[in-house]
Amino acid sequence: MDATDASRWQELAVQYGSEFGIKVLAAIAFWVIGRWLIGRVGSLVQSALERQKVDATVMRYLGTVINVTLNILLVIGILGYFGIQTTTFAALFAAAGVAIGLAWSGLLANFAGGVFLIILRPIKVGDFVTVAGVTGTVKEVGLFASAINTPDNALTLLGNGRIFAETIQNYSVNAYRRVDLKAQLSGAADHAAAMALLREKVAAIANVLAEPAVDVEILEFNLVGPVLAVRPYCHTDHYWQVYFATNLVIREALAAAGFPAPMPAQVVFVNQQ
Repeated sequence: MDATDASRWQELAVQYGSEFGIKVLAAIAFWVIGRWLIGRVGSLVQSALERQKVDATVMRYLGTVINVTLNILLVIGILGYFGIQTTTFAALFAAAGVAIGLAWSGLLANFAGGVFLIILRPIKVGDFVTVAGVTGTVKEVGLFASAINTPDNALTLLGNGRIFAETIQNYSVNAYRRVDLKAQLSGAADHAAAMALLREKVAAIANVLAEPAVDVEILEFNLVGPVLAVRPYCHTDHYWQVYFATNLVIREALAAAGFPAPMPAQVVFVNQQ
């Protein structure tokens, strides 16, 4: 190798070294600026969620997802700047996302349901509800599952995806509930007097609301006699106390007033030849 060739190779080395050095410096600059922008985006998202009073758990998970996703995109962009084919990385990333989504479909559905429950708040801790066929008091609304304490004191855990996908009945939202009960009368009883008596006695039960007034009406008829619908109103916290007290009043008030006991009866015709 003569002096001319050595000089040419030296120039090429300096040229490519300079270009590579510039790319390295640019990549470092891109990384620093990109990380700063990702931090700013995370701060803006967190501020927006705080203004909307989103639950802290949701904010933490969303912040992590956004941070990881933007960092992956930043790395792919830097690799592309160096001329490395990033389509393979993108395909692998998409395939991994699909595989994880299929494997964790139920978990992701519960996660999405939890986010909606926390943001929309159809139920909250302390509410008495019926969700996904389970009735009880809400003890916790988690990100993946919620805890319901049933009236027989059994703690029941339900996936949030199932809760949000089915009907939600929240008994604590409205100011009062209606207690639906029945009173069977004898066909020989004075139904008007019985209805007036029950309206008076049931209205005197503790925690029964004066407004709306107690409903006592004829609901239906059967072979024994008329069936009365007895419907007092109360706050949901006193539902079972009013329920049992009303049943007791129906039994004792009608008996004390001398109303005949309802007895099933059948008329038999005997045809003697």
